[in-house]
Amino acid sequence: MRTPRRRPRPQRIAGERRMLVAMAVDATGSGMYVPFSLVFFHHVTGLPFATVGLVLTVVGLIGLGALPVAGAAVDRYGAQRVQLLLYGVRGTGFLLYPFAHALPAFALVALATAFGDRAFPAVQQSLIGEVAQGADRDRLQASSRALRNGGLGAGSLLASLVIGFAGGAGFTAVAWANAASFALAALLMRGVRGVRGERRVAAGTGAAPAAAGYRQVFGDRPFLGLTAVNFLNALSYSALSVLFPLYIATWLHGPQAITGTAFTLNTVMCAAGGVVVAARVRARGARRTRTTALGSLLFAASFAAQVVLGTVRPGSGLVLGGALLVIVALYTLGELVHSPAAGALSVAAAPEALRGRYLAAYQLSWSLAAALAPSLFTALMSVDGRLPWGLLIATSLLAAAVVVRLERTLPAVAVRVDAREPAPASTSVKAPDASAVSAAPCAPIVLDRGTATTPVALPTAAR
Repeated sequence: MRTPRRRPRPQRIAGERRMLVAMAVDATGSGMYVPFSLVFFHHVTGLPFATVGLVLTVVGLIGLGALPVAGAAVDRYGAQRVQLLLYGVRGTGFLLYPFAHALPAFALVALATAFGDRAFPAVQQSLIGEVAQGADRDRLQASSRALRNGGLGAGSLLASLVIGFAGGAGFTAVAWANAASFALAALLMRGVRGVRGERRVAAGTGAAPAAAGYRQVFGDRPFLGLTAVNFLNALSYSALSVLFPLYIATWLHGPQAITGTAFTLNTVMCAAGGVVVAARVRARGARRTRTTALGSLLFAASFAAQVVLGTVRPGSGLVLGGALLVIVALYTLGELVHSPAAGALSVAAAPEALRGRYLAAYQLSWSLAAALAPSLFTALMSVDGRLPWGLLIATSLLAAAVVVRLERTLPAVAVRVDAREPAPASTSVKAPDASAVSAAPCAPIVLDRGTATTPVALPTAAR
C-alpha cells in the first residue's frame, strides 16, 4: 500500500517571519487611532474639531508630495533604509501629538506624520519586490493584507478598551502605544534583507535608469495604463467606507447597526480568508492580469446587486440586512481575489533599478481616488442613490477590460506567476534602452485599510 506523498512546504524567504510580524504590529498600532479619526486628534491636541479637520485636510494633500521623494530615495538607498526612516518619522509624530496643543505645533507634527504615512505604502511595496519574486510576491501580498485587516481590528478593539477604562487620558496612551508599535516594527524590520542588490549596483555605476528618473516612469505607456486601471479599482475600494454608510442612511433608510456589522464581516473575511483565497488562485496558475480582472468583475457584480436592492427597497429590516451582508460578502471576495494579484502585478512590472519611483507614481492612484471619492459619491447620491453604484459598475468593467488588454505589453514576469525573472549580473546591471522600457513597462498596494476615506482627508498609517 502506497503512502501518499506529502507536498513540500513552501520555503520561507529570509526574514519573512520578522517582516510579517512587523506588519501585524504596525497594523495593530494604526488600528488604535484610525477608527477614531477626528475624535482622536481632538482629544490628544485639545483643538476644536473644525480646526483639526482643516489642518488634516491640508497636510494630507501636501503629504502627497512625499511620494516622488520617497520613490527616488528607495532607488538610491534601498527600500529598507527608507522604510526605517519613515517608521521613525511616524513614531516621533505620534509621540509628540499629545504635546502639540498650539495650532502651529500641531500643523507641523501633522505635516511630518502625513509625509511618512503617504509615502509608506509605496516603500513597503518596493521592499516586497526586493525580498521576494515570483509566487512568493503574491503570497506576501496576501499575507500582508490579511495581517493588515486583522491588526486594524485588534487595534481598534484594544483602543476601545483603553479609552473605556481611562477616559480622555486613554487617547494619550493610545497615541504613545501607536508610536511604540512603529518603534517595534522598525526593530523587527532591521533583520529583513533584500535578496538582490541590482538597484544599489545600478545607482553606484551611474546607469541610465537612475538618471532617467520620473521621465522614464511617465513615458512608459503600459505602466500609465496599469496605474489608470488601479485608479478605477481604487474607487471601488473606497465604496465600503465612504458610500456604503451614506447609502444605508439616506437611500435605504436602514439601521446604522448594519454598517458596523458589514465592516466586521469585511474585516473577518479579509483576515481569515485572504491567504487561503490567494493560494487557491495561485494554484490554478491564473495570470495576474486575469485574476485582477476577475476581482474587478466581482466588484461590478456586488455594485449591480446594490442597484437592484436600491430599486426594490425591501421594507423588512431582516431582509434588508441579510441582503446587504450577502452583497458585502461578494464585495469582499472581490477584494480577496483582486488585491494580491494587482499588488504583485505592479511590483513585478516595475523595472528593478527604478522600482521605487514606479511604485511611488502608482501609489498616487490610490491617494487621488481616496481624495476624490467622498465628493464624487456624495454629489451623485444627491441626485439618485443608485447613481454612484452605476458609476462603479462602469469603472470596474472598464478596469477589467483594460488590464486584460495590457497583457500584450506588460512583461511576462509580471503577467505570469511562474515566469522566471532574469538573473542579475554578477558585477553590474545593464541599463535597458528606451525601446525596451516602452515595450516592457511597469508599475503597488494595495489600498491601505488604514486610509481614512471620510469627507475629511486624514493622514493615514499605510492597503
